[in-house]
Amino acid sequence: MKIGNIDLGNRPVMLAPMEDVTDQSFRQICREQGADMVYTEFVSADAVVRNIDSTLRKMVIAPGERPAAIQIYGRFVDAMVEAARVAEAAGPEVIDINFGCPVKKIAGRGAGAGMLRNIPLMLEITREVVKAVHLPVTVKTRLGWDHDSKIIVDLAEQLQDCGIAALTIHGRTRSQLYNGEADWTLIGQVKNNPRMHIPIIGNGDINSPQKLALYYDRYGVDGVMVGRASIGAPWIFREMKQYLATGEVPVVTDAEKMALIRRQIAESIESIDEYRGILHIRRHLAATPLFKGIRDFRPMRIAMLQASTRADLEKILDKIETDILPNR
Repeated sequence: MKIGNIDLGNRPVMLAPMEDVTDQSFRQICREQGADMVYTEFVSADAVVRNIDSTLRKMVIAPGERPAAIQIYGRFVDAMVEAARVAEAAGPEVIDINFGCPVKKIAGRGAGAGMLRNIPLMLEITREVVKAVHLPVTVKTRLGWDHDSKIIVDLAEQLQDCGIAALTIHGRTRSQLYNGEADWTLIGQVKNNPRMHIPIIGNGDINSPQKLALYYDRYGVDGVMVGRASIGAPWIFREMKQYLATGEVPVVTDAEKMALIRRQIAESIESIDEYRGILHIRRHLAATPLFKGIRDFRPMRIAMLQASTRADLEKILDKIETDILPNR
């Protein structure tokens, strides 16, 4: 699969953009584990225009995470064009437009998935961003606003006509948020539409190597984007890539998984500070499958998620690694 001139190979697996998740450290780890491309947290166009430091830092791309895309969102044409130009100057391989975020503070104001209620503006923003930059521009969106407006088959053609280089489709409507099961049937219809010639990337509920391979075969998409299943489990990309290549899932030991989690903690603290770095990493600690299935683990889990210093957190992880994981 190619996005512009960027060759991601056959059946690529990409890290989805996720707010407060896909920071630079996590992106680089996922690339090392086999992700073919990674995406930044979404970047507010309005904040870029106002030169907000915390937003501009989200666009810093390290050499080890390439190829990488910067994702921008907003509801004003001029701001989105300016943000795209700033993002281009940051040097990613791709600029991605977020027309899919369903959260109320974004979609309720008309940005993200809110654009699914204003298709003319969505298309205008897309056209103008494509014209404003020299990098490939891609779009990520959903099936539609709600069950009665699943417009993605027609919308995909319109977005393609705007000049985008690829389209990622999350298999839910905005009204579903992240509830229920993602419906890939319309993603398959978009891919099988003979009028579509850009790559179609599927997204939603891909949580195992086996399901990844099944959905590639069933829906014929060009690429797959993995989101929530990677939180606290960056090794899932290693599992998925090897399964696609050999039909076998590699053994990733508990020690290897713990080492990756410890690295995330260290790099999170180093990039922010101890207090906020630990707060940031708690989402990964809460979600990681490494600790699932351990009997009577709840008190340890609570202690781990309440730890406020690196020393306290490391002490708890030491106990888990030496006393609990070997005996589960």
